[in-house]
Amino acid sequence: MAILGLAIKSFRNRKFTTGLTVLSIALSVMLLLGIEKIRQGAETSFTSTISGTDLIVGARSSPVQLLLYSVFHIGNPTNNISRHSYEDISEHPQVEWAIPLSLGDSHKGYRVVGTTTQFYQHFRFARGQQLQLEQGEWPGLAYDAVVGAEVAAALGYKPGDKIVIAHGSGDESFITHKDRPFRLAGIMKRTGTPVDRAVYVGLESIDSIHQSYDGDVHDHDPLMSHDEHTGEKEQGGLSAILLGLKSRGAAISMQRNINEHDHEPLTAIMPGVVLLEVWQMMSVVERILMIVSGFVVVVGLFSMLIILMTSLNERRREMAILRSVGARPAHVFILIMGEAVFLTLLAIGLGVAMVYGLMVLMQPWLESTFGLYVFISWPNTTELMLLMIIALCGLVVGLIPGIRIYRYSLADGMTIKV
Repeated sequence: MAILGLAIKSFRNRKFTTGLTVLSIALSVMLLLGIEKIRQGAETSFTSTISGTDLIVGARSSPVQLLLYSVFHIGNPTNNISRHSYEDISEHPQVEWAIPLSLGDSHKGYRVVGTTTQFYQHFRFARGQQLQLEQGEWPGLAYDAVVGAEVAAALGYKPGDKIVIAHGSGDESFITHKDRPFRLAGIMKRTGTPVDRAVYVGLESIDSIHQSYDGDVHDHDPLMSHDEHTGEKEQGGLSAILLGLKSRGAAISMQRNINEHDHEPLTAIMPGVVLLEVWQMMSVVERILMIVSGFVVVVGLFSMLIILMTSLNERRREMAILRSVGARPAHVFILIMGEAVFLTLLAIGLGVAMVYGLMVLMQPWLESTFGLYVFISWPNTTELMLLMIIALCGLVVGLIPGIRIYRYSLADGMTIKV
């Protein structure tokens, strides 16, 4: 306790340098833990995007591409699925429900998804959670639409508003369907998934719009091909199908049957397996971020070492006085080590407090902007291990000035010239 009191008094005499040391290490701890928290939140949000769907079916393409455009609304399908194949698959004895998805249209930069009531009834996310309404009602009429929470918040929509969709999935489109607006029937509760950033309309309604547009285009330009004017979809085709099976044990055999489909080349994927593959592809970025934050911690600890080392010559008289009142070289060594450990622990505590403070402040913004939900919870095993490693590194850093002052104490005794 006496040594701790001496260390605190020494810190008071060096408030500025001590404060800078603690702040630099605290910021590095905050960065390291912050990256780990965001990584965990990203992984949780990523893997909970879709739940309860046993298979996703699309035109022949790579599994990752199929997952990205059907679930995350990133990219576009290479081809479409015929209605005949959809009916054939949905009527299979092993299929409990089938959700058709029609992509290729947008509304003010947000993806428009044509689907059926099966989507609202059977789509699940985050360990089986069902879609729920924040306002309004589920679609009941032909030209009804529902939107995700982020779409409603960004565009200021409320139930009853009119929505005009456009061809193409870009932010800008010069071909809109102003003559056939949709009525906003409801706004879904926030899910933290790509559902929040999409507009959902009836499959039959969107087919009707495309049929009308198909006729108008050919009336005006008979030389234009069908693929050119529809942009991303064949008339009546589907972009993907989400399947729920009566038995999950039948997923592998069902996947094989679909991949060997007679009528057209199809790809069936298990979303959980492909999600894991995609996350492993992203692990390179994750490692780079952790390495960078680790270097920041090292820089913070080196700053503490530099400050302790540069103060040694100034403190030789202090150590000599301690020797004169009975302190041994070991006591002097423990004093310097105690200072290093105390600074490290204080910085770790401050860094943890800063992380949780930022999480409380930024959690709503991260969720609304990136669909990333960062859970506020006690540090897990990985985070505690990181904090312990930082504390041990602080102890190792303290050894260098501790050994140096120990030698000074032995050499100087009371002979130091002031």
